[in-house]
Amino acid sequence: MKKEMTKNEVLGTLLVLFTAIISGFSIIANKFFVVSIDPLLFTALRAFFIGIIFLAISLYLTRSSKGKKFKQTSWKNLLLIGIIGGGFAFWMFFAGLKMTLGVRAAFLHKTLPIYALILAFIFLKEKITKQQLIAMGIMLSGLVLMQIQSLSTEIRVGDFLVLGATFLWAIENVISKKAMINKESNWVVTFSRMFFGSLVLFSIIFLTGKTDLLLALTSQQLIYIMVSGFFLFLYVLTWYWGLKHINLSKASTILLLAPVVSLIFGVLWLKEPVSALQLAGSALILVGAYFIILIKSEKRTEEI
Repeated sequence: MKKEMTKNEVLGTLLVLFTAIISGFSIIANKFFVVSIDPLLFTALRAFFIGIIFLAISLYLTRSSKGKKFKQTSWKNLLLIGIIGGGFAFWMFFAGLKMTLGVRAAFLHKTLPIYALILAFIFLKEKITKQQLIAMGIMLSGLVLMQIQSLSTEIRVGDFLVLGATFLWAIENVISKKAMINKESNWVVTFSRMFFGSLVLFSIIFLTGKTDLLLALTSQQLIYIMVSGFFLFLYVLTWYWGLKHINLSKASTILLLAPVVSLIFGVLWLKEPVSALQLAGSALILVGAYFIILIKSEKRTEEI
């Protein structure tokens, strides 16, 4: 007999769907804010201010619950979330981006569900069904079709850095999910990812002698940071809140909808041309997403 999803699972699925929409829209929206700014500085500033916002939310909610959640906090894990996912992963990604093609980097980043599924199966004991594997395979096939015309067969050093960053994000997501399984607030987890991550990025900026870039920011760049920061705020808000209620393997696979969202906005908003392969790939992703969304989040009953 097929099990129905709980209200929390429905909420989590809807939140992650919203995350995918935000991600897809942000890729298109950023085309209107193309300014010359160091990507590491750009990411560090956004993460720092968003981290402060989530710190304020966490402190407010913690005080409302008489501080119980902070007493249960494993600061070692929260630091790891920020250092791995919010810090070094971004550093490796941008370093790799300089040594490979943007389209290739975007494609390699979309392999994250593969690593997330494997790690979630091993460390979180998530149940992986045949339906889920087939659905993810269909979505990944659709992604290949969408980008096959622009992908190069040449392997570059930057590709390995981007893959490494993607794997680090998968690890960070596992730690984040584990923290929330252990009753940690998703608000605290989000704060840790953004704030501690920004400190790592600022440290790299200082060590590489780029501190003068902070004082050279223009009003246009600051506006770009604020607008893009708003989208990032919505992204991490919905992602970690949704991840609290559904399996990591399911949540990460739903994010494969983002390229389809970008394609739709690109056609409707920017009047960009679309190829038959892109349409076919989008159709496959939507079919796979339909089956993924219906999957109930469960843990395996047997021990590993």
